[in-house]
Amino acid sequence: MTDTMVADAPADQATPATAPRVRKERNTRHLSDFTDLTKRVKAEGLMARSHGWYISRMVAYPLLLGGLAWASVMIGDSWWQLGMAFLVAVLMTQIAFLGHDAAHRQIFTSPKLNEWTSLVVINLFVGMGLGWWQIKHSKHHATPNQAGRDPDVRRGTVAYTPEDARSRSTAFQRWLSRYQGVWFFPIMTLAGLQLHLAGFQRLLSREPVDRRWTEIAFIVIRQATLVTFAFLVMSWPIALAFIAVEVMVFGFYLGMSFAPNHIGMPMVPKEVRIDFLRRQVLMSRNISGGRHVDTLLGGLNYQIEHHLFPSMSRPNLRKVAPMVREHCERLDIKYHETSLARSYVEVGRYINRVGRGNIDVWACPLAGSLRAGLV
Repeated sequence: MTDTMVADAPADQATPATAPRVRKERNTRHLSDFTDLTKRVKAEGLMARSHGWYISRMVAYPLLLGGLAWASVMIGDSWWQLGMAFLVAVLMTQIAFLGHDAAHRQIFTSPKLNEWTSLVVINLFVGMGLGWWQIKHSKHHATPNQAGRDPDVRRGTVAYTPEDARSRSTAFQRWLSRYQGVWFFPIMTLAGLQLHLAGFQRLLSREPVDRRWTEIAFIVIRQATLVTFAFLVMSWPIALAFIAVEVMVFGFYLGMSFAPNHIGMPMVPKEVRIDFLRRQVLMSRNISGGRHVDTLLGGLNYQIEHHLFPSMSRPNLRKVAPMVREHCERLDIKYHETSLARSYVEVGRYINRVGRGNIDVWACPLAGSLRAGLV
């Protein structure tokens, strides 16, 4: 599928002389599509902050963490500490979701207050690097699932496009790609370690970093506190196992929360231009379920709504979802929602097919929409 087919082929077969005018009219119409939705959302008051909801969690999470620390001291030098490590990791993931919301300025109206909240939550409580994650995540939001632009689908351990799979230079790399559908989910246990290291590595680099020493200090305090606590309360074998379980469960939980958001949804060639509404909706997957799913996935189950309104408070995502779905149906834009279990099947199947080289990631519902002149 060429760039011409994607970006410029109008539905009415415009001539070269009239194509610029047709594209301008189409861009205006598409801008209006999202503007109309935004007006409705604001009129319903859904961009208002949910201060009480967030503050209750900002108070509850540290108290829960203190309770887990107390319980761990009571358990003492026992292998039951691995169960405590599991609970700590789950709580840390929930805290990370809170940091994600603050980084998106969902909690407070003040940008500085949101910034410092995310810095304290992500660096001091979770032990990750906010600056590194913010840059990566901002690029992802701007170009979701766009090859060569979205860092979440860049060429790396996992091949997200057939081109990535074919680029493997060694027999071992090709073998990994061929069976990546098998090891993709287990390798999520290493995601926590990678997240911790990547953030700290950037802080130690020579590139300009805002609040470098504040971030470093927060991370060092957090990691030193965890290690010191573990070795004071437990013998060294149990302490090492405790830390390993906490990091692995944290990474797995976080990875399994983010994986269903976009993997297996349409991929976009690097040169393609797509209007904001369709770019965010067509490349995102929502997860159905009740409020327990909202809590489990930290609101990421409303990925479509989150990408359309990244600064919207998490509790309002559920409220705006029916409005977004109705708007997409009226414009004939595919709005994809499925169960959590089914989303993992879709992710695994896609990863497996790409690794085996028998999938055209451009041949998708997106392509049909593009050829119909929607972009």
